[in-house]
Amino acid sequence: MERQMSVAEAAATLAREEAISLRHAYRYLGQAVQLKRPVAIAEPAQPITFKISGNVIGALRAYAAAHDLTLSEVVTRALTEFIRRARRHA
Repeated sequence: MERQMSVAEAAATLAREEAISLRHAYRYLGQAVQLKRPVAIAEPAQPITFKISGNVIGALRAYAAAHDLTLSEVVTRALTEFIRRARRHA
């Protein structure tokens, strides 16, 4: 839905494409308008388990809360940047 369309047209399209009621489509569009930033669309996440010290976890949680991010978003961004820099210096 990147092109400009009326709210009614957007609601009808959303309802049809997602097999939801028109009422729910209007509700979701109303919520989307209130978002502070676009929602990132990423490839599906895969679970991974690793151990991190308690002080790093505390700092990670504090950063995530302060920036309205999930822990996964913070870790993904940090690792992506780390890998990008490592490749540049390799």
